[in-house]
Amino acid sequence: MSTGLIILLVVLGLLIVLGIFLWTTYNSLVTLKVRVDEAWSDITVQLKRRADLIPNLVNSVKGYAAHESGVFEKVTEARSAVMDAKGVQQTAEAENMLEGALKSLFAVAEAYPDLKANENFLQLQNELVDTEDKIQASRRFYNGGVRDLNTKIQIFPNNVFAGMLGFKEREFFEVEDMASVENPVEVKF
Repeated sequence: MSTGLIILLVVLGLLIVLGIFLWTTYNSLVTLKVRVDEAWSDITVQLKRRADLIPNLVNSVKGYAAHESGVFEKVTEARSAVMDAKGVQQTAEAENMLEGALKSLFAVAEAYPDLKANENFLQLQNELVDTEDKIQASRRFYNGGVRDLNTKIQIFPNNVFAGMLGFKEREFFEVEDMASVENPVEVKF
């Protein structure tokens, strides 16, 4: 074999290896991106579910505590902020505001024993607890997907090609007020 043919075969082999690497890297990045998008969708579904429960919960409490209008307005404003939020950062900020407003609502409800025994209120409370658990699970799944995607984008040699292939790092869904995570919304009556 001639030296020129050997060089050509080596170059061709390197191009094939590079092509396979780019192909597998691209496909794995697409897989991770889709997983993160799916996880974000799960979060928005659960946030919508909670937002749909809140007006019923507020109306249940209103019947017993009509003089607490400031609390109801805060809950309504916070709910609207969550529904109107765009992107991870804005949603996380709206979530923090809603958590605080819900704590105030439950504090008001605590003062009314008849309300705590109301069957409709108890059912709404149980649904809200279930939804909160699902939101937390969705956040963990989303953040795990973001972690995997960001790691894949940052490691060498993927970091060389990821930007050229159009992949960008994603933001984690972080809670601004760590005390609210350590002391979640109290819905026990």
